Amino acid sequence: MQDTSPLPSFAAIVVAAGQGLRAGQPLPKQFAPWRGKPVVRHSVETLLAAGASPLVVAIPENSEEAAQQALAGLDGYDLVIGGTTRQQSVARALEAVGMAERVLIHDAARPDLPREVIARLLAALSDHSGAIPVLPVVDSLSIDTDGVMTGSAERESLRRVQTPQAFRFDDIFAAHAAWQGDADAGDDAQVLRAAGGAVVHVPGDERLAKLTYAEDFMTELPAVRTGTGFDVHRLTEGEELWLGGVRIEHDRGLAGHSDADVALHAIVDALLGSIADGDIGSHFPPSEPQWKGASSDRFVRHAASLVRDAGYRVGNIDLTIICEAPKIGPHRDAMRKRIAELLAVDIGAISVKATTTERLGFTGRGEGIAAQAIATVLSN
Repeated sequence: MQDTSPLPSFAAIVVAAGQGLRAGQPLPKQFAPWRGKPVVRHSVETLLAAGASPLVVAIPENSEEAAQQALAGLDGYDLVIGGTTRQQSVARALEAVGMAERVLIHDAARPDLPREVIARLLAALSDHSGAIPVLPVVDSLSIDTDGVMTGSAERESLRRVQTPQAFRFDDIFAAHAAWQGDADAGDDAQVLRAAGGAVVHVPGDERLAKLTYAEDFMTELPAVRTGTGFDVHRLTEGEELWLGGVRIEHDRGLAGHSDADVALHAIVDALLGSIADGDIGSHFPPSEPQWKGASSDRFVRHAASLVRDAGYRVGNIDLTIICEAPKIGPHRDAMRKRIAELLAVDIGAISVKATTTERLGFTGRGEGIAAQAIATVLSN
């Protein structure tokens, strides 16, 4: 279970100012699609969700429109035009940040950024000027001279370096201002060390793999994922009865904060489960008055958009409604049609079934209606 405890305040820089030519994409790789979103959007969303403020994105010259399209709908970030080297881009972004206590500097080409790594890096700044995520080297190493092995290196003392890299802001700002290297700095840890600062290692994560080549953009998602959903609502007088997006004439309706469409709620939870993105209550809390009486159509459309953003499309939905009354058969095709419309899929991908509990339990006594759903999603 992911730790969602508050993090110390921090600023962030996402370095997306390169050309990304080796990735073989029709546009710079930071703006190319990966898992349903532009590469740069992944880490920007993660850092904003973690509380980064301010957040500055360094981009290539003449790429403002591409960057704005990639980050459309997001708030809380600023764009800055990068330089001809990575070090120059970071220096400009640091100037745009202005003032902060801590700053994370991250390469957009590492889109899968675990919150746990962010937490480890920020914690390390309590005792150190800089911290970087690293992984051990597992392969033997050969020193190459003109294609011939001329020696070996001790892998036990070597580490693979990742980003984001974390720094006390004043220290890394001063280090970049003082940088005198003729060549571009490989990373910001080198800049800090050149200025006499100390950099500590923290455990990195294999998820932080860097997108470099064309094959990195291929078949990166599991082909099929499934999720399940289950919901219950009480039947009460004076309420309209909505099931599967269809209003049904009945002597009682379902009670709930929204329209209480138990069938659609089960589908929403199944879709969210398929992409591991919480449940209906986390996206539409019943404590918020804006959802009082809301049509569950909105919830289904939102879940479907999240599925698309995650790089998937709806394969099929298998819905079972559990009640003694009303009879579902006469309304089954109308429900299938409405659910298919909401999910923008063919009606053949939607199954609606009904069953009873043989007059056992709350559904058997006619006190409420339950529904369960299975959603299958396919990678795009």
